[in-house]
Amino acid sequence: MPKPDFRAAVVEARRASRSAGDEGAEPGTGTAPAAGFVAADPEVCPRCEGRGWVVEADGGNGTAKPCDCRRHGRSDRLLDAAGVPRRYRPCRLDKFHVSSPDTGGRRQLQEALSVCRRYVEEFVQPGGGFRDKGLLLAGPPGVGKTHLAVAVLTELVRTYGVRGRFVDFTSLTHQIQSTFDPRSPESKHQVLDPVMEAELLVLDELGAQKPTAWVQDVLYLVINSRYTRRLPTLFTTNYRLERTVLPAAPPRQSRSLDRGADEPALAEERNLLADRVPPALLSRLYEMTRPVDLSAVEDFRQAIGRHRL
Repeated sequence: MPKPDFRAAVVEARRASRSAGDEGAEPGTGTAPAAGFVAADPEVCPRCEGRGWVVEADGGNGTAKPCDCRRHGRSDRLLDAAGVPRRYRPCRLDKFHVSSPDTGGRRQLQEALSVCRRYVEEFVQPGGGFRDKGLLLAGPPGVGKTHLAVAVLTELVRTYGVRGRFVDFTSLTHQIQSTFDPRSPESKHQVLDPVMEAELLVLDELGAQKPTAWVQDVLYLVINSRYTRRLPTLFTTNYRLERTVLPAAPPRQSRSLDRGADEPALAEERNLLADRVPPALLSRLYEMTRPVDLSAVEDFRQAIGRHRL
C-alpha cells in the first residue's frame, strides 16, 4: 500500500476547514466569520502549494522531488509566529515525564500523554479536514498541562505545517486593554483576529482572570468564535472540572466570651471551573474539547523544591 501523502492531506484539510467556516456565516451578514482565514496564505509555498514536493519533467510522466521550501525552515517560522514563550519551546511529547509517587497521579499522567499522542496522530481526518475537537487539560499548577499543550502544538506545526497560536489568557486580556489607549500601535482586531482564526489555538490558564463582565465578554468572543468555525483549541486550566466537596473544618474558637464555640465551618467547594466560566460557555467548552483530568498529580515544582532543601 502506498504511503499516505500527508502534505496533500493538509492542503485538503485546509480546504475543508475553510468550507466549514463559510457554512458558519452569521445570519444576515453574507460573510463567513472567518473571512480572514480564507484569504491567500503567505506561508503556503506557491511552487508546491503546501504539498512539500514538485513534479519535474523527465520526458515521461515526471519525477516527484522535494520542494525547496522544505529546506528553508518553514516550520521554524511557523513556530516563531505561534508565539510560544521561550520557556516552553523545548516541550516535546517524548520529553514528558510520567513518574509520580502516587499511583493515581501516575495513571493520569500516562493517560494524558496517550491522549495527546493520539490527538497528533489523528489530527488529519481520514475523510479530509482537520479534527475540530480540542482538549481541556485540567489540574493544579505544576503538573505539566502547558508542556503537553505546547508539545502537541509543536508536533502539529512540524508534521503538518499547521498555523498555530499560543496565548496566555491573562496576557491576552491585558494586551486587549492596551489597545484602548489612542497611542497604541495595535487595534483590538489586530490582537484578536490571529487568536480567533488560528488553525490550532493553545489557550493557557483558562479561568485565571477574575470573571468580571468584561473578561467574560472577551472569553465569549474567543470561545464562541472558534466554536462556530469548528476550529480546534487546546485549553489548560488550574480549576477542577467536577465538584469536590472538602471535609468540614474543625470547630473554631469563639471570638466572644459570652457564647460557646463557633459552628463548624461549612464544607467548601474550591477551584471549580464552573465558578469562573459562564454556564453557556462551559457547555460549549465540553462540546468542543475532550477533558483530560490531572487533578491527582502532585505539583512537580514543589516536589523539586522539597528535594533541594
